[in-house]
Order: sequence, then C-alpha cells, then structure tokens
Amino acid sequence: QVQLVESGGGLVQAGGSLRLSCAASVRSFSVPVMGWFRQAPGKERELVTTISWMRITTYYADSVKGRFTISRDDAKSTIYLQMNSLKPEDTAVYYCAAGLGPYTPGSTWQPNYWGQGTQVTVSS
Repeated sequence: QVQLVESGGGLVQAGGSLRLSCAASVRSFSVPVMGWFRQAPGKERELVTTISWMRITTYYADSVKGRFTISRDDAKSTIYLQMNSLKPEDTAVYYCAAGLGPYTPGSTWQPNYWGQGTQVTVSS
C-alpha cells in the first residue's frame, strides 16, 4: 500500500503564494505518475496538474497555467506544487495522487492512491 503525505496548505491573501509537498512511501519509479487534484465546496474534484517519473511529461489545467508549477524530486519520492498569484477561486482542498500505470497528459486520470488532502484558502 502506498501512502501519500501532504503538507504546506494554509491561508493566504489573493496574489500570494503557497507551496505544497507530497511524499510517497515508496520509491519514485513505483508511482510513475503523480499529481494534484482539488475540490472546492459544492464542486466536483478536478485535476490540477500531473508529472511523470523523471519529469518527462507534465500537464496543467487551463485555470492554473502560468501560475502553478509542479516539480518532482525522485530521490526523495516527493512532488511539489508551487502556487503563485493565487486567486480566491483557488480555494479548495488539494489532494495528492499517484498512479501505477501510464497516463496521457490531458486525458482522464484515475489514480491508484490518494493523500488525505490539505486545505488551501485564498482570501480576497
């Protein structure tokens, strides 16, 4: 069983920045695709970004392109989400996710493992 431990959420003013981290309990190559989803109150969970092992491919939802950056440290089995120019509409619970199989960026992704979620609140 793969465990994903997230950290870094919090409260920030609009225009500010936050950095989320997610550490996997297995070697990085065991979870070749990792990423972040988010779920705002009353809305469905949406895919925000993904990154493949060795950072070969990445995907960003249109709503975060140019503001969010995903990175991956395979030596630490950890991914990061740098969120800049945050907006109130970015407020959500952010979930780290990991997948065992291949993933085509932009297609529907069904991860095998989920983190517990971390709250990000952006005040206006």
